[in-house]
Amino acid sequence: MREVAGKTAFVTGGASGIGLALGRAFAQAGMKVMLADIEADPLAAAVESLHDIGPDVRGVSCDVADPASVERAAKASYDAFGHVHVVCNNAGVAAGGGIDNISLDNWRWVLDVNLMGVLHGIRTFLPHIRGHGEGGHFVNTASMAGMNGGLGMSPYTASKFAVVGMSEGLVEQLKPHGIGVSVLCPSFVRTRIGESGRNRPDRYGPAQPPAPGSPAAAMVAEIARLLEAGIDPADVGARVLAAIRNDELYIFTHPHMRHEVEGRFAAILAAMDRVTAG
Repeated sequence: MREVAGKTAFVTGGASGIGLALGRAFAQAGMKVMLADIEADPLAAAVESLHDIGPDVRGVSCDVADPASVERAAKASYDAFGHVHVVCNNAGVAAGGGIDNISLDNWRWVLDVNLMGVLHGIRTFLPHIRGHGEGGHFVNTASMAGMNGGLGMSPYTASKFAVVGMSEGLVEQLKPHGIGVSVLCPSFVRTRIGESGRNRPDRYGPAQPPAPGSPAAAMVAEIARLLEAGIDPADVGARVLAAIRNDELYIFTHPHMRHEVEGRFAAILAAMDRVTAG
């Protein structure tokens, strides 16, 4: 999608962080923008913050874990702007993992938002984009945690690996329809994902913080420090806009993470070589 001006973008998790940065980048590029989020007051503030950039910015309540909610948000977008062209399945949450406290509620919540939320966005908008025939683009937010297992046995890691695989499988299927696919794999960005428990629905039970002094607690503290020192979300927004225009599958934001990916791929290739040698 070389030309984005006048097109419409739908962004989940749009009230803050990367989602808001995406909305700002799109509005600055002359796009109409629908920000979708589960938090009502921050969503209203986010929409207001973009009105000086572009007048065609709206907000809609959306729980991406609920397919009916995503469908309602999509209808609100069609009613407001007509055709939608760019869909950013960006909403995400994080919860503790590891082997000391394997919480089924944590796994269900994280997978429902991070993985099923992406699926709900694709399932809802794909027939619409195929139908209007004007082309489009899906941006699915994964993470560098979807490229290496450095966070251990975590629902977050599992969800992000799944989003990478889903996006890789989707790209060739959508290419004949003039629809692009990108998978966004950032490392640490200054967002509030470390506080995502604030939006945890009651149906998943209460959050279970790691025991003080445990390895999991130490990891949570280190992640919080790295998030605070992370890159500006605006840098991610600019990178995503460029990737949409250039039809790029993989969107990376932290080139210094290359060595971690290379280490994983080297181990995989070495295992393949052992089979060949045998």
